[in-house]
Amino acid sequence: MTGRPEAGVWRRKLTAAVRSRGRLCVGIDPHAAILASWGLDDSVSGLDRFARLCVEAFASDIGVVKPQVAFFERFGSGGLAVLERTIADLRAAGVLVVADAKRGDIGSTSEAYARAWLDPSSPLASDAVTVSPYLGVGALAPFVEQATEHGCGLFVLARTSNPEGATLQQAVTPTGASVAQAVVDEAAAVNARANDDVMGLVVGATRGHGLDLRTFPGPILAPGLGAQGATAQDLPSLFQGSSELLLPNSSRDVLRHGPDVAALREAAVIARDAVEHALA
Repeated sequence: MTGRPEAGVWRRKLTAAVRSRGRLCVGIDPHAAILASWGLDDSVSGLDRFARLCVEAFASDIGVVKPQVAFFERFGSGGLAVLERTIADLRAAGVLVVADAKRGDIGSTSEAYARAWLDPSSPLASDAVTVSPYLGVGALAPFVEQATEHGCGLFVLARTSNPEGATLQQAVTPTGASVAQAVVDEAAAVNARANDDVMGLVVGATRGHGLDLRTFPGPILAPGLGAQGATAQDLPSLFQGSSELLLPNSSRDVLRHGPDVAALREAAVIARDAVEHALA
């Protein structure tokens, strides 16, 4: 293994990004319906055009962008090539890229996934990746190792914005805590050992999450802003005491303003400023 960076690299990178460009995380979700609404073919060429317009619109004003990997993967190798270029272009412009891949496995497979998304030598290398803890938070150790080594971050699914997740995530563990709360507590312990907030949380902004976040000072990715019903005004009560590195995510509510680049940029800036005002 190469030498590790000094402690706290990821937190400093993320803090610098949100201080200079705000806390809004804009999602790039090129599903078939949005491509059609932009007058683009549901093809690799349409995907490529969509991604280039998004990069142009968000690169100068938004600190964090989250490509949804599945919408690129569905086009096979051509789609992945577009994703690779999109990630590289955003990062070159100073944007932090969160690859929304929701990966998670065990052993060498987990290590391979971690290297794919976090190792700088990988063409998919991102600043952070979303991960699933449902093979055990401990099984994410290879991701933690790669994130720590390369100054990157993870966002582990805790309490997601989809209603189907409630049965599993709110189930009670033998300790009496919910599964989601157990993920929060284990993530906090991982960060304490890593001496950095490498493990952030995914906590949906669409409903009361029921989590005690007082002992978790790390980053929180909060999907659900806009099209899923959450508003910027909901954030202070949902995430009281957790606003410093809170990253509310908006995808469809911004993307519906495309394909005009100026309109996309304006929509993102308006959403960003609303978040900053609400969390001030």
